Amino acid sequence: MHFVIMGCGRVGASLARALERRGHDVAVIDQFEAAFTRLGPTFEGRTVAGVGFDRDTLTEAGIDRAYAFAAVSSGDNSNILAARVARETFGVEHVVARIYDPGRAEIYQRLGIPTVATVKWTSDQMLRRLLPQGHLPELTDPSGRIVIAEVATDPAWVGSSLRRIEDETRSRVAYFTRLGEGHLPGPETILQEGDLIHLAINRDQLEDVERTLADPPAVAD
Repeated sequence: MHFVIMGCGRVGASLARALERRGHDVAVIDQFEAAFTRLGPTFEGRTVAGVGFDRDTLTEAGIDRAYAFAAVSSGDNSNILAARVARETFGVEHVVARIYDPGRAEIYQRLGIPTVATVKWTSDQMLRRLLPQGHLPELTDPSGRIVIAEVATDPAWVGSSLRRIEDETRSRVAYFTRLGEGHLPGPETILQEGDLIHLAINRDQLEDVERTLADPPAVAD
């Protein structure tokens, strides 16, 4: 799969190398050529010098075929603008923006852009939002059999109860994230637009659950 990363600081370079180690194709955008030295001599991906929210720059980086886009430059405004261009102009479904001001998280979540604030940033959090859901479980029990994984849902699931999601996937909603805050589900909790659900499930069932939730729910009789 092809990934585009805007920003080649320590975060962007780390993400690029991690994705390339997993066998993915990576393009990195930065305004300064010198920043690409952070990628190291073994990096084989594409480097593009330019402004990360410029359409021509994004096109040169292969945004039109990108599976995911990460905006991890040093500027909040640049990151959110680039993320919106990637999603709204080029239709990239998997987009994440790094922010320095956690107070803006709610605004960005309402725009449909998952964000990771610097104060709680880890490479795993970023990778979980870029790679296909479930590839990096958030938690695994000591036996390796049970995982908690963030699983994406088709927009048509919005309005469904979390109980229905549990019934149709034979899993348990461990918690859900709404506007950047975690919540425990109640018996009548309804999935809202922008919610992220985190399921506890047998590892060998994860791919089936991902496929189920990636499609619209069946019409009730």
